[in-house]
Amino acid sequence: MSQALLIVDHGSRREEANQMLEEVARTVRRLCPNVMVHIAHMELAEPSIRQGIETCVQDGATDIVVHPYMLSPGRHATQDIPQMVQEIATRFPDIRFRVTDPLGLHDKIGEVILERAGLV
Repeated sequence: MSQALLIVDHGSRREEANQMLEEVARTVRRLCPNVMVHIAHMELAEPSIRQGIETCVQDGATDIVVHPYMLSPGRHATQDIPQMVQEIATRFPDIRFRVTDPLGLHDKIGEVILERAGLV
């Protein structure tokens, strides 16, 4: 089984914001080199979720984990992205798809906030 991780953000009209997701993907690739990591944007920019999934499939993925790169479990992370993935997944019946929870509550988020605030 060839596993892929598709990291999905909202997408932005600002290219600098969209490029940040590619930097996140580079970090994840470095931390987990045995998993193919791709990115996608929910809207406003490319690659779209459909394009991201197609890239994973073209690269040989048989198991695709989609991670909403969002802080809270809002509508995009809990409804829109899972629905988009489900619709696209029907084109690939032999591939396993799973959508994770967004970043949400985690001690490491708190650590990052304290670091950015210069308090640790």
